[in-house]
Parts: sequence; C-alpha cells; structure tokens
Amino acid sequence: MNLKKQILHNAILDDNELWAEVKAGDEKAFSILFKRYYGYLIQYGNSFSPFSEKIQDCVQDVFTDIWVYRNSLSDTVVVKAYLLSSVRKRIVRLQQRDKIFSKTTSVDAVAFLLDFSVEHQLISDESTAGKVARLNKLLNVLPARQKEALYLRYHHGLNVDQVAEILNVNYQSANNLLHRALVNIRKDWKVDLALFLVFLTNWM
Repeated sequence: MNLKKQILHNAILDDNELWAEVKAGDEKAFSILFKRYYGYLIQYGNSFSPFSEKIQDCVQDVFTDIWVYRNSLSDTVVVKAYLLSSVRKRIVRLQQRDKIFSKTTSVDAVAFLLDFSVEHQLISDESTAGKVARLNKLLNVLPARQKEALYLRYHHGLNVDQVAEILNVNYQSANNLLHRALVNIRKDWKVDLALFLVFLTNWM
C-alpha cells in the first residue's frame, strides 16, 4: 500500500486534501468524507424538521450530488460550511415541495428548532449544574436565527463569513445576529464570560 492510500485508509487527511481526492474520483476518500460528516449533518438537519427519515434522505442526496457532480465542484471550499449549507438548502426545497410549512418560501424562513444541552461531563458540582441549567434555558429562548448563528459559530467552529454564507445573509447581518444573541445571553448571565464560552463550545 503506497503512502497516499495508507493515509486515506487511516482517514487522517484534512478536509481540503480529502475534498481534492473526492474530486479526483477516489471512492475511499468519498466514504471517509461521508463518515466524517454524516452524523453532524443529520443533527443539523433534524434542527429544522421532525421528519427524521426525510432529513436522512436530504443528507444522502447532498452526498450523492457531490459524487455525481464532483468534476464541476469548486476546488476551494470550506468543506464543513459547504455541507451544512447544502443540507440547509435541500431541506428548504423539501419543505417547499411537501408544504410542511406552507409559508416557507426561502432559506431565510426556515426555523431552527434545536434545543441546547451542555455536555454533562462539564457538570462537576451542584453550583455548576445550576449554571448549566440556567444557560440552557437562556439559549433555548433566543430567536431561532440567533440560536442557529451561535450553533454554527461555536459548535461547528465556523467563522462569521461562513455563518453568513449558510444563513444566506451578508457578513454584517451574521455578525449582528451573533452580537445580539450574546447580548441577550449576557443580560441574564451573571457568570464570567470565559466560562460561558466554555459551556457554549461544548454543548450537545
């Protein structure tokens, strides 16, 4: 087994290298890409609809399109952002087609439904448990767009430009969503901001 195939076999290529191999038609690379992101995309998709089987179909369709149209894909993409955006757009089309939400006419109209739940291993004592419970409550009453922006920014580690692309807004609008979300949280969160960000980046 040559070095390239060994690397692929061990699934240690970074996203950019993996994307290049997929575009070159490497089935093993495609399988690795699928396994690496399928769970994340299902979780994200389930944030918009309770129809889990249809969400699975959407995610699988995104991967099918990537393989079928690999020759026409851009060489320079942020893979995670591209996949999340593709799933979001496909869900919108599904909802339009099936009229699950009769007023849904664009990506902007999709409601982010995911509830936040900070990792239980972070709860080391009763005091911390109370803080976590309070944070979860504050996060889950945020407007859907603010909540989704936080989810993309902190849970998936995307930058503001990438969040903007997925939400189909400009940079300033995405930045405003994040800022308003943090301001809303901080109004009632009386704990150190650093601790807040630790919790935020470890939810789910």
